[in-house]
Amino acid sequence: MRLFSQLSWYFLREWRRYLGAVSLLIVIAILQLLPPKIVGIIVDGVTLHRLSAGSIMMWIGIMLVTALVVYLLRYVWRVLLFGASYQLAVELREDFYRQLSRQHPEFYLRHRTGDLIARATNDVDRVVFAAGEGVLTLVDSLVMGCAVLIVMSTQISWQLTLLALVPMPVMALMIKRYGTQLHQRFKLAQGAFSSLNDQAQESLTSIRMVKAFGLEDHQSRQFAAIAADAGEKNLRVARVDARFDPTIYIAIGLSNLLAVGGGSWLVWHQQMTLGQLTSFVMYLGLMIWPMLALAWMFNIVERGSAAWSRIRSLLSEAPAVADGSKILPEGRGVLQVAIREFSYPGNAQPALRNLNFNLRPGQMLGLCGPTGAGKSTLLSLIQRHFDISQGDIRYHGIPLTQLRIDSWRGRLAVVNQTPFLFSDTVANNIALGRPGASRDEIERAAKLASVHEDILRLPQGYETEVGERGVMLSGGQKQRISIARALLLNAEILILDDALSAVDGRTEHQILHNLRRWGQGRTVIISAHRLSALTEASEILVMQHGVVAQRGKHNALLQQKGWYSDMYRYQQLEAALSEDEDSRSSEEKQHG
Repeated sequence: MRLFSQLSWYFLREWRRYLGAVSLLIVIAILQLLPPKIVGIIVDGVTLHRLSAGSIMMWIGIMLVTALVVYLLRYVWRVLLFGASYQLAVELREDFYRQLSRQHPEFYLRHRTGDLIARATNDVDRVVFAAGEGVLTLVDSLVMGCAVLIVMSTQISWQLTLLALVPMPVMALMIKRYGTQLHQRFKLAQGAFSSLNDQAQESLTSIRMVKAFGLEDHQSRQFAAIAADAGEKNLRVARVDARFDPTIYIAIGLSNLLAVGGGSWLVWHQQMTLGQLTSFVMYLGLMIWPMLALAWMFNIVERGSAAWSRIRSLLSEAPAVADGSKILPEGRGVLQVAIREFSYPGNAQPALRNLNFNLRPGQMLGLCGPTGAGKSTLLSLIQRHFDISQGDIRYHGIPLTQLRIDSWRGRLAVVNQTPFLFSDTVANNIALGRPGASRDEIERAAKLASVHEDILRLPQGYETEVGERGVMLSGGQKQRISIARALLLNAEILILDDALSAVDGRTEHQILHNLRRWGQGRTVIISAHRLSALTEASEILVMQHGVVAQRGKHNALLQQKGWYSDMYRYQQLEAALSEDEDSRSSEEKQHG
């Protein structure tokens, strides 16, 4: 029952719908009391020869009209009640999505995708079902049950009513016990469903790798084990669920036995008429639904309560990065980075130390270094995915922590290491940040990213559907479409996080040439493993173990002994050998 108090904010806001539905339920409950009373009148009238055929037909007509009115009222209250509960589903999912969009990478380190999907779908459905069907059963069972009890005790016999209700307290205690067990077991079952979702999502997104390594049987066994665990936990829920109905039917059966036995004794001693006993048994039959509804309500509400606790725990989680209040002034500014030390949450080892530089509009900063040197960490801090405890990053002289996140990120265009394309057309993927962009603007961005010609060769050109995650495109095409998407934004700061790794040297040279022309007056930050991408940078930071090991321009770094000159010569030699091998293979093809 805690769920109803937890959702009271919604019930109070939608009080008109709920009050209307509850009022109609009360009217329906009163109308349903008429048929047993009328049947009792007809039975006594027939046995005592008090009613004519016309009177009997009149009473039957009244019952038919009552049934028709009840039917119409049930239709109206269902529209009112379930319309309100479906609106709750919309709002909860909107809040859920808004919460996910506010969170930062640290949040997604702790929550897996399958679990989040399960909470947004299955858990929300359970809460909504409780807000609709749960409210219905609660009100219907209370109103109908109380009305029937009042009529039985006041209009027929309070002694027989008490006798018939003897099994009910025992039944109520058993249902309460089952409800507590159901809450705990259903929460575990929902957790198992989340794990099943996780496994299914990971298996589907990595299906190419699974097939490449021949892991189909291994993944199938793993999935089967998780599915079996989820099935076992759901079976434990079903075992508790299965106890509700037998308990209720036994209690109702005992009540009927006591009612018929006690009522027969009263009829025998002429303290009750046969018609009254018939009405009493029919009223007792009306008690079956309230009793079943009460048990069903406990079932629904306990499931909804377990689901709500999972949803609320996520909705109440504040973002790791707090939003600021200041808005950036118009125009381009200087990006100032002064990081004394930064460590990831839960990790004592510093990821960055003593990192300082200023980047003016029109300048290009190059980042390089071995894997794990801290390049992507620096770019994450610039995007404000994490906050810095020792040091700060400023733009226009304002610390990023004081800025509104949307104001700051509106100045950035980012291409990450792993490009992500939506299951949509090429044009819509490029225009993701500017949905209203014209076709000319989209094509101009594609030309700057050297992907225009590739797009024209696709079956429907810019209207070609790229499939889930761009499955029908090569890695280089996906990277260049992501670059075109970023260039279309015309942002002040462009960040390329190893975004040219999947393109060949000639295409890389063309893209960098276009970027120099496009980036006049704009700030560009390029992180790259292939050092040829950094030759035109205003300054290059060579990072190792989270610190700047070398810094300077390309030619100056080549003159210094260290990682940069060694790696550049190695890459040049590798490129020369690759070209020599390509030319030799082409000659063999010509002679062959």
